[in-house]
Amino acid sequence: MSIIRPYGDTTGDGMVQVSFTLPIKHSKVADGAALQLANKMGMEPAMVVHSKPMGDDFTFFVVYGQVNHLVDVDKVQVVERDFPLLTPKEANAVIKETLRRPLVVVGACIGTDAHTVGIDAILNIKGFAGEKGLEYYKEIEVVNLGAQVSVPSLVEAAVTRGADAVLVSQVVTQRDAHLLNTREMSAAFREAYPAGERPLLVAGGPRFDESMTTELGVDRIFGRGTTPAEVASYLVHRTTAKEPAA
Repeated sequence: MSIIRPYGDTTGDGMVQVSFTLPIKHSKVADGAALQLANKMGMEPAMVVHSKPMGDDFTFFVVYGQVNHLVDVDKVQVVERDFPLLTPKEANAVIKETLRRPLVVVGACIGTDAHTVGIDAILNIKGFAGEKGLEYYKEIEVVNLGAQVSVPSLVEAAVTRGADAVLVSQVVTQRDAHLLNTREMSAAFREAYPAGERPLLVAGGPRFDESMTTELGVDRIFGRGTTPAEVASYLVHRTTAKEPAA
């Protein structure tokens, strides 16, 4: 079946739950405003199942209601994994056989972003979701620059260390800061490297759209839930594929 509806209490009942904040003092009027918004969003009937003041002049809501919209699964477009998923042992073997040197990865949180949880989950040996990070791979040399790294400093580190790939994590998304920072980063690398010689540019974070690689000027975007093995496998796939034969 390619056409589906949301599921709440019974199959196909169209029930959904949404949350949002309105700039209004917590009150019955505020609840009414939330219901009005829900109705305009196509939720009918709808009910406020939770509301809570967020300071003096803001209220957070959770609204539950029914929608009549249908989803056509056949028209869903996503970025599928187009490379084999490797174990650390397999990745190390491919790098050693093909590159015959360590694969150098430079990672950082750029701009004012101080949230290193994402980049650390991919790079640090402790890893994420039961998988070891890239530091665990014997044939991968990791340079983790940490948080709030300027774009010029990132480019300099990539040039100095001979990076094969640059990983950028962006968690702060207010006013599309993650998009602006990524565009700035990709432009700086295009300027610093001759055509065809720059390292792979990979961006990651929970609010990225994985289909925006061309628009942002990067080679790959990884969204929420990405594991170290996925990143390592992609890097190995791309760097060894473009390496000239001996």
